[in-house]
Amino acid sequence: MTTTPEIFRDRAMAQGLSHEELDADPLRQFQTWFEAAIATGIPEPNGMSLATVDETGQPWLRTVLLKLYDQRGFVFFTNYESRKSRQIGGNPQVALLFPWVALARQVKINGRAERIATRESLAYFLTRPRGSQIGAWASPQSQVIQSRSLLDEKVEQVKRKFAQGEIPLPDFWGGYRVVPHRIEFWQGRDSRLHDRFAYSQEADGSWSIARLAP
Repeated sequence: MTTTPEIFRDRAMAQGLSHEELDADPLRQFQTWFEAAIATGIPEPNGMSLATVDETGQPWLRTVLLKLYDQRGFVFFTNYESRKSRQIGGNPQVALLFPWVALARQVKINGRAERIATRESLAYFLTRPRGSQIGAWASPQSQVIQSRSLLDEKVEQVKRKFAQGEIPLPDFWGGYRVVPHRIEFWQGRDSRLHDRFAYSQEADGSWSIARLAP
């Protein structure tokens, strides 16, 4: 049963979050919260901020879309020649944030970004709308371009090139999986006395849970 974001937010803030209701597995806990976010109808519940660091130590931040997740981690797709990919190549330690502000909830993730297998990228690429497949070929992501018209011209070139049949997976495009070692669930409460629980992965692969002060 769906509910409006406002009603969900008010209920969640009133009920709060307790240690007893948390799943022992943070990925299953994420699934519970993610499915709840989808059910409320908020825009782009799979939108997540991705933080990387460049070679000078300067942090960079942008929004990407979660496309897959499982017990191994959280997957997004991008151009492997983009700025974010170059930074991941230099330092694979990254952070993710799901900012479900309308629901008074956040999920914060720290982990290591790893390229997924080409077959996994291909399987997802084939599900994308044709326009998005063309866009992956046409856009030199993060590079300086002189005008929008040049980008539009490149799109038309790609359309003509692949006018017949399926569009192949670009060799410079694919997915990253963020393998988490820390996941925090943040539930907003009145008077800014929020409930925060952090899962940290132990050496044996198990997860410990700690309550944090707001």
